[in-house]
Amino acid sequence: MFTRILTSALFAGAAAGLIAALLQLYFVQPVLLHAELYEGGDLVHFGTDSTVSAIQDLGGIDAVRDGLSLFFTMLIYCGYALILVSLMSLAEARGAVISARTGLVWGIAGFVVVHLAPGFTLAPEVPGVAAADVYERQIWWFSTVAASGIALWLIAFVNNWISYGIAAILLLAPHVIGAPEPDVFTGPVPTEIGALFAARAFGVGMVAWALVGCFAGYFWTQQSAPDTSPKTA
Repeated sequence: MFTRILTSALFAGAAAGLIAALLQLYFVQPVLLHAELYEGGDLVHFGTDSTVSAIQDLGGIDAVRDGLSLFFTMLIYCGYALILVSLMSLAEARGAVISARTGLVWGIAGFVVVHLAPGFTLAPEVPGVAAADVYERQIWWFSTVAASGIALWLIAFVNNWISYGIAAILLLAPHVIGAPEPDVFTGPVPTEIGALFAARAFGVGMVAWALVGCFAGYFWTQQSAPDTSPKTA
C-alpha cells in the first residue's frame, strides 16, 4: 500500500508540478519581477521615461532562478500529491470511487483548502507591501487550511446535518477571527500589480490542483489495475 501511495504521488506531483512551474514562469513571475522593481526603487509611481529600461529587463532569463523555481514547485506538488493520495486511499477504503474524473473533484477541493480558503482573507502578496509578522500569518494560514480540510471531509464523507453545521463553523471561523494585519497599509508597489499577482496566483493554483487531483486519481487506479499481459511458462 505504501509503495502504491508513494509511486502515485510522485508521478502525479511531478507531472502537475512541472506544468504549474511553467505556468508560473510565464504568467506569475513577470508580475513578481515587476513588483520587485518597485520594491527596490528602480521604478516609482508616475515614473519618467528613464524607467523604460528597467521594465525591459523583465524580459531577461535567469536560468538559475528559473531552474530552482521549477524544481521546488515540482517538489511542493509532490508533497501535495502525497497528502491527496493518502486521503484518497482512506476514502476508497470507505467505499469512494477513485478515478481520474473523481480525482479532478479532489483537486478542486485541494485548491479550495490550500489556496482559496486562506486567500479569502489573506490574499497572495507581492514584495514591498505592508504585512503582519510572518510567524503569526503562518499560524493563521495553517489553522485555516486544517479547518477547511476537515470541513470539506465532513461534507463529503460524514453527510449529515450535524456535520454540515460543524463544517460551516469551521469554514467561517478563521475569517470571522480574521488574519493578522499590519498596523498600516503601505508600500511602493501599485495596487494594480498586487491585484494582478493575486489573480494569476489563484488561477495557476486552480489549474495545478485540478491537474494534481486528476493525475493522482489516474495513477492510483493504474497502480491497482490487474496485470493482463500474457504469462510465459
